Amino acid sequence: MRLIFITLLALLVAAVVGLGTTWMTTTRGTELGTLTIGAWTARPRTGTADGVAFTATTDDGRRPLDGRCDVVVSGVTPAARFWTLTLYDNKGHLVANSMQRYGFTSQEIVRGADGAFEIRIASRSRAGNWLPTGGIERYALMLRLYDTPVGVATRTQRDAPMPSIATVGCP
Repeated sequence: MRLIFITLLALLVAAVVGLGTTWMTTTRGTELGTLTIGAWTARPRTGTADGVAFTATTDDGRRPLDGRCDVVVSGVTPAARFWTLTLYDNKGHLVANSMQRYGFTSQEIVRGADGAFEIRIASRSRAGNWLPTGGIERYALMLRLYDTPVGVATRTQRDAPMPSIATVGCP
């Protein structure tokens, strides 16, 4: 009798925990295993052993990234042997543009004396590090960090200093 009672109690606890987690995930949009720092989101558990990919579809003010506006990605990245920043459309394809410029790597980016960088993302040519949007309405940025300590234990901007994303001009 005692074994049946303990078994039923264990099943009841498991059901409550499972239903509670499901309710939180569906009502609050919480994704387990997701790392969010500023506008950047990653799922370190689904990455590779060598790195992690962060995506952003909004700026730091939660405004959607618009290819008709000027957006500035600036600052520094977390420690990584190598990184890439790439521009994608909403279907996951590289954004077509006449310059055939789809992103930057940590080896080719022009940096300031303090190691910080600034990338302008705009439909028209800009001086310095410029990524053309082709004037598309919405896009996503993907920052891939290779050979980095950033992972599931990372929680804050202090643990992983991510570049800021700001919309600075919009017609």
